[in-house]
Amino acid sequence: MSDYSRIEAFLEMMSAERGASLHTLDAYGRDLLDASEYLDGKLLNASAADLSDWLKSLASSGLASSTQARKLSALRRFFRFLFEDNDRTDNPTSRLEGPKSHRDVPDVLSRAEVARLLEACAEDARLTCLLELLYGAGLRVTELVSLTLGTLPRQRAGRWETHEIIVRGKGGKERLCPLGAPALLAIRNWLYQRNIELGKSAAKQSGSEAFLFPSRGASGHLTRRRLGQLLGELAHTARIDPSRVHPHALRHAYATHLLQGGADLRSVQTLLGHADISTTQIYTHVLTDELARLLETSHPLAK
Repeated sequence: MSDYSRIEAFLEMMSAERGASLHTLDAYGRDLLDASEYLDGKLLNASAADLSDWLKSLASSGLASSTQARKLSALRRFFRFLFEDNDRTDNPTSRLEGPKSHRDVPDVLSRAEVARLLEACAEDARLTCLLELLYGAGLRVTELVSLTLGTLPRQRAGRWETHEIIVRGKGGKERLCPLGAPALLAIRNWLYQRNIELGKSAAKQSGSEAFLFPSRGASGHLTRRRLGQLLGELAHTARIDPSRVHPHALRHAYATHLLQGGADLRSVQTLLGHADISTTQIYTHVLTDELARLLETSHPLAK
């Protein structure tokens, strides 16, 4: 029994029973193969000390703590799988300690900067729609590019019957995301342009017509990489540092601006599709920093 064969069996289980995404499966597969290589192909029989040595080597190489934590998560899931399948009588990861977590406060785009981005793409129906859904619904990039026509609000006689889209998030969990008038208008404008473009192309032959943002590529829809390129080009046009304009930056802006507008944390958690509210709480630090600056500039004792 080799490391490789059991890793493959583990990934098949994660896909079939847990509904893990291709991105997650790819990351776990690479992490486990890295550990196996470090242990000379003896991962199945590794002790807690062996695994601890591997984790220490990751830390000493300067790997980000979040990446170290992900690799440890892969190990824990893998050895739990081995234990449940009677390949091991113990779980060597049970006492392993992960790196201390540290979340950097995101650099959030201001309302004015988002307005400049929207203004810069005003003549491009597809890009406007992409931007409105990233900022107007807080979608993750994979959630956005994989949207299908069946997830859109219902229409009757040219009017929207509902104002929500169905989003399939992490782990295959679905949630409803309400949309404002600008996002609904952007979808309507893009659908009109999209139908014209599909009629002129051979895209239908690939089955991509089911996607809101179809493409001739293998996936049938706009790729994450291409979306990133489009946003980088848009940032240049809007005279904003391109490193600050990416899909997740607009999701950050969506959450932060909601909280600034008075939304409660639980509601923002639901809208973002976060399983744990601690993930949502990072955005409260941005507000705290703003209040601290306000105190420094406005309070009489600070002068």
